[in-house]
Amino acid sequence: MASSPNLSTPNSEGAKMWENDSIEERIFCAALICLEGHYHQSPVMGPQTIAKATGIVSKTLEKTHTFKEVREVLSRNLRVWIWLRRAICATICDLNEKSLGVRSEPFVQTKFFDITTPEVTALIIKNYVPLKEALQMLNKLMHIARNLLVTTDPEVPQDLSAAICFDHEVYEAICLCVNVTSKGIDGEMPEDESSRAKLNEITELCKKVLVTSLQQAHNWIAKNDRNKMLFWYKVLIESPDADSNPGPEDRHESVLDYPAPRSMQLRDEISNWLKRSCRMSDTATAICKEYFNSLTPETRDQWLPSGENLLSWNYTPPEMWSWQPDTDARDEAAKLVSAWYPDETDKFKQDKAYGRVSHELDKWWFGARIPNSNDWSLTMYSSVDSVPQRIKECEANLMQRYAAAEPHEEPSEAADPPLERSVELQGQGQGPQATQNFVPEYDEYEEEADDDDSYGEGPMTGLLTEIPNILDPKQIEALHMIVKSCILESAGSGLTRYRENLQHCRCRIFLATDCGRNLLREMLVFIAVWEKDEQSLIFQISSQIVQAIHENALIPYAWMALRTPKDIISPAQTILLRLITYLFRTALYPPKDYNPYADSKSDDVEKILANEDVRLGKMLNYLYGLFRSRIVPECVALMQIQGEVRKGRLDPADFPVDNWDLERAKDGLVQYLDFLYTVADIYPLRQHLIDYEAVYELLRLLEGLDIGVEKAPLVGARRKEPPAAPSTTTSTPRPSSSNNPPPPPPPPPPISEPPHEFPWAGIKGQVLSILAALLQPPPGQSSPGNPTVQMQILQHNGIVSLLNCCLYDDNNRFCRERTQLCLKWLMDGCPDASAFLQNLVSANHHGHQPPATRPPPGSASITQNVRIDGVPGEVRVQVRSSSAPAAEVGEVLQGEEETNAAAGAAGEASLRTRLEENKNRSEDLANLLALADLDKSGKFDAAASDGDETEDEFM
Repeated sequence: MASSPNLSTPNSEGAKMWENDSIEERIFCAALICLEGHYHQSPVMGPQTIAKATGIVSKTLEKTHTFKEVREVLSRNLRVWIWLRRAICATICDLNEKSLGVRSEPFVQTKFFDITTPEVTALIIKNYVPLKEALQMLNKLMHIARNLLVTTDPEVPQDLSAAICFDHEVYEAICLCVNVTSKGIDGEMPEDESSRAKLNEITELCKKVLVTSLQQAHNWIAKNDRNKMLFWYKVLIESPDADSNPGPEDRHESVLDYPAPRSMQLRDEISNWLKRSCRMSDTATAICKEYFNSLTPETRDQWLPSGENLLSWNYTPPEMWSWQPDTDARDEAAKLVSAWYPDETDKFKQDKAYGRVSHELDKWWFGARIPNSNDWSLTMYSSVDSVPQRIKECEANLMQRYAAAEPHEEPSEAADPPLERSVELQGQGQGPQATQNFVPEYDEYEEEADDDDSYGEGPMTGLLTEIPNILDPKQIEALHMIVKSCILESAGSGLTRYRENLQHCRCRIFLATDCGRNLLREMLVFIAVWEKDEQSLIFQISSQIVQAIHENALIPYAWMALRTPKDIISPAQTILLRLITYLFRTALYPPKDYNPYADSKSDDVEKILANEDVRLGKMLNYLYGLFRSRIVPECVALMQIQGEVRKGRLDPADFPVDNWDLERAKDGLVQYLDFLYTVADIYPLRQHLIDYEAVYELLRLLEGLDIGVEKAPLVGARRKEPPAAPSTTTSTPRPSSSNNPPPPPPPPPPISEPPHEFPWAGIKGQVLSILAALLQPPPGQSSPGNPTVQMQILQHNGIVSLLNCCLYDDNNRFCRERTQLCLKWLMDGCPDASAFLQNLVSANHHGHQPPATRPPPGSASITQNVRIDGVPGEVRVQVRSSSAPAAEVGEVLQGEEETNAAAGAAGEASLRTRLEENKNRSEDLANLLALADLDKSGKFDAAASDGDETEDEFM
């Protein structure tokens, strides 16, 4: 039996302190006393006693759920809080020992344990029964603690629980559950079914405790700025895996060129603010004083701290104070001026004179907020002239990375420049294979470990960071609500006496610290992993978190913090952009009098950033600058490399990226185009895209897709290879010998298409929708199209790119209809565009295959070879004379090789449908398509119509 820790016993409390207690208070405290002794093994209770104590706890839990009066009584009893913490502390110590092999100590912060999976598995299976009982008890006790914070005046139990440092046990419970679920069981599983069932049951119980602990923390910080800041300080600054002894110049991880705040300075300044802002409510102060004064100096225990505790000065005499508190903090009417004295040697006095939470944090925010805060003109910093050069640089960089890769070289762990992508083309320790293999070179169970490196550039530190990898969407709601409660302005209590918004301050801490950025990354990736839609609660809360980041002008900083060297757009950035897109349609929708231009006479950056229109315009400027300088060049470079493979200039095995990277790039591009369509659809914001000449990037994407991706024919019209005729002669099997081995079996077909044939499906449709939105007239008008966009399309030779989209492509369905809409607005009110198209029709009128003509009346039917959009090759069509009986528009002759009747019927029906669609086209577009000559690559052949227009200008 283990020895009991040196903790005070109930005998240290005077008998008078129990006189006025209700029966619920007495019996509940008695059960808690028994539980503490049981889990500290001093002594261990027998089965009947533990059953009695468990019954009392269960009954108390039921009462706190049902009766408000019981919650009110128990929540204002300091002894209940003390014994509740002591029982939970003992339970957690016992659980750590039985599940992880390391017994934690009271008042000592537990670290994340580095224990191998087999050791944890063996311990859990061995101690399954006591672990299950202890986890169930811990969950009930944490439930009661959560319920006691739901009262008519929650500030009183919040202060009482803070006075005894009950939040320490919440952090310990979270750390225990993360240790067991993410670092223990997540790995090898035992072979026998019974052991697996035990492990799964313990895992689920840990998840329940984790959820209850998060709910208790949420109730504890609700509408309480001090508790919010203390919680933020514990989980982001003093996380169990954070450096507890940073050097004077040690900083959090920097983001690009923005230096992060110094760790020690930030920690000390927030700690000093907590000391200055630790006043308790009058009721809670009176309760603590009554308890403290009832104890003699010899019988005072450590469960009600009286020394370095933040709140101890509220109930202890002045001679026991460790610092001089801010006694005027309650005078909310007093408005003070912040002053920073760099020569002050006393750090506490220096921070007190400053008044705000952290000078180090403010200094960081001044440099990390909206880039180039001295220029409010919204001029695009990158012109369209720079895009071709950036595309060449990206293409060369991709190929150079591939050429530099060694067959047996391990992947480098060095951080790459932000505009470059790291690509692994060979498996670890494997040389190049003789045959092409488009299957990923990693094992299914190794994929997650490889992905972890792509999500972040360093270790994922933070007490809360692993939680999104443990809980499901229903369980994790409390975590998102905690973050929202700490940083969203509408959930705050206004400004302090120093005119500081504490919600904004905590949002800045969220992004300034390593733990905060890691948590944000995991919360965003969580939405992608669970495929949450816009109606889900998690998505809604996440959008409010992003809104809070935008209110602090930190969207650009968050974007850079979420980058990964490997990806064009990381998964976290893709979800961030999706949330921003949603906000543009809802909370950030601009007003009718939208004015994003700052007052040129004002030099107050704080005042300028308080203007929502200015922040919105700057954010859009930044995001489109990224689209021009990185997204489009990187994607078009990949498409052009695909085109090199199509033309035979590059070996398919030398294609520099795999399907996994291409899928990520496509997901990011799709989300970016969705964002641009949302912006183009909002008339006050549309002008920004017009001013930035967004047409150029969109046309470059269309050209890149035409170069790199072959148009897919109709699904039903794809010709099937004729089945091989069975051999009429039977071959005599020959015996196998070493000199004449049997032929090897044929290789299995590839699981996925080769990377160089990646289709980029659906991209054209999105691009055309954006172009149509930019071309359309202002709301309330039906004509003409936007003249600026019309001239931009003409200037960048965009008509040919649009006409190429009229050709059927099964990877981009309904592009013809979107192109028709673009051409409608392009030609509406634009004589130059109409003349261009007329000259194009005239130039292509001669030298093309004439349409199928009918034979003269009375003649027999004739057969012609024609080319039909969406059908590969030429199709033999029988054309009847006018005197022949009425028939369909065309009939496809069955070749001798097409012997399968079912396949022939399907092909004929598909062709008839296609021909009927062509018949119903608008007359102008049908003429263009009938006269268009298609080369083998599917490009539109525009011959010269006069001396000024050459073929090179249109190709």
